[in-house]
Amino acid sequence: MILPNTFLESPIAHRGLHDRAQGRPENSIEAITAAIESGYGIEIDLQLSSDGVPMVFHDYDLGRLTGRQGAVARHSAKELGAIPLLGGKHDIPTLADALNLVDGRTPLLIEIKDQDGAMGPNTGPLEQATAQVLASYSGPVAVMSFNPFSMRAFAKAAPTLPIGLTTSDWKPEDWPTIPARRCAELATLSDVFDVSAAFISHDVADLTNPAVLALKKKGLPILCWTVTSPEQEAQARRVADNITFEGYAA
Repeated sequence: MILPNTFLESPIAHRGLHDRAQGRPENSIEAITAAIESGYGIEIDLQLSSDGVPMVFHDYDLGRLTGRQGAVARHSAKELGAIPLLGGKHDIPTLADALNLVDGRTPLLIEIKDQDGAMGPNTGPLEQATAQVLASYSGPVAVMSFNPFSMRAFAKAAPTLPIGLTTSDWKPEDWPTIPARRCAELATLSDVFDVSAAFISHDVADLTNPAVLALKKKGLPILCWTVTSPEQEAQARRVADNITFEGYAA
C-alpha cells in the first residue's frame, strides 16, 4: 500500500496537540480535539487492555500519565476507561473513542507499541484487535511500529491499510531492554523492504543516516519524530517529507 499524500500535507501532532499545562494531556481526547481544530494531522499510540481492547496510551505503566500504579495490560478496558489522565478532564480513551472523534477530518497516524518486549515475534493480539476496530473506519489512517514483526502481523490482519516502521539509529545505550544484536539488525533498516513498508518515521536526530537517505532516494516517504522547535523543523525538512512535532506551533 502507498501512503496517501494527505499524510505529507500538514504537520502531525505527536500524541495529539498536547500541553498538560493547558489541560491537554498526551493521547487524550483534549489533545486530539485541539489537533483537529488546529488543522494538524494526529499521531497516537496504542497499548492493549487485559481484555483485548486497543487503548490510546503510550506507556506500558500507568504511573507517569495517571498517577496510578500497575501495567496497562493488567487492566480491562472498562477499568482503564475510568482512570483520568493527569491534567485533563477525560479518562483513557479507546481507539474506537479516538476514531469516533476524528471521524476522517484529519490524517491519523497510529503507532502500535511493541508488545514483545525485545522487538521480537511475540506479537499479534494488539495488531489483530487494531485491525478489527479500523475495519469500519473510512478516514485516512496509517499504522506503524518500531517492531517489524508487529507490522507483519498487522499487514496480515489489514492488508489494505498502509503500514510503516518507526526507526532510529538503534544505539544499544538508548535501548537498554533490547539485545545489542537485535539493535544491530534493526539499525540496518532492511526490515523496511521485508515488511513492504509504505513509509518510515525516523528519529529527527538521525535523518542524515545513509540508510535513510538511500530510502529517500528510492522514493519512500520519510516522516520523522519528534520535532520540538521551528529551527529543528527547518533542519528536518531538508530530508523529511513531513514531521511529527510537539511543544510549539509547527
